[in-house]
Amino acid sequence: HVVAMPVIDLLDAPDGARDRQLLFNDVVDVLEVRDGFAFVRAVTTGYVGYVSADGLCAKPEAPIPDKWVSSRMTHGFSAPDIKSKEQMVLSMGTQLSPLETENGLVRTEAGWVPEGHMTGETRDDPVAVAAQFLGTPYLWGGNSASGIDCSGLVSAAFAMCGSLLMPDSDLQRAHDGELIEDGSVRRGDLWFWEGHVAIVVDAAQVIHANAHHMAVTPEALAKAVKRIAAGEFGEIVRRARLDDAPSSP
Repeated sequence: HVVAMPVIDLLDAPDGARDRQLLFNDVVDVLEVRDGFAFVRAVTTGYVGYVSADGLCAKPEAPIPDKWVSSRMTHGFSAPDIKSKEQMVLSMGTQLSPLETENGLVRTEAGWVPEGHMTGETRDDPVAVAAQFLGTPYLWGGNSASGIDCSGLVSAAFAMCGSLLMPDSDLQRAHDGELIEDGSVRRGDLWFWEGHVAIVVDAAQVIHANAHHMAVTPEALAKAVKRIAAGEFGEIVRRARLDDAPSSP
């Protein structure tokens, strides 16, 4: 099956709390359906949880999506006309199948999407991708431009650069990267606290989705370290290994 909604919550129990989110066209294995909820496994990440069964549809045989949304958000219109009614709001990273192009819009399974808002090429700078999310509201477990958390931002930024990082800071800390032992930092490094992660912009600044500002914001690295470490967390730095990560989207 595939997700048939722009964004769907992946819950820890039927009608329970949100653990993560899935985007339109994400592929899931349906393991059980009960009382209007499907227990699923996300094919890309292996995450399991419950989603509203109404938010899924049978996976089409073809075509296989080979493009994805490259702008922070975009619309799927009902016709090849930007004045037509929008059918769906799509977040960056949403995978789509281009079928035909007319008037600068591409017909996809989500409607007619502006051609300039889609790509089939990976980026090479996760920091620049993360910056596209600046101002996005903080949302615990969020994975989209409608709301995103710290690990969701990291996962989305690196996915656009062709690297699959699990959308969970503890898993990212454990598996995605090589520990930096010399104390240096460089653009694209991941700076971890217990339960939180930021992307290093340069030696002086990070960008992160954080509950302090309730948004994706840039912040002075020294200030973030002092503010967060003054609470309950310490810090550790790891560098993401782009070359060794599976391709995504």
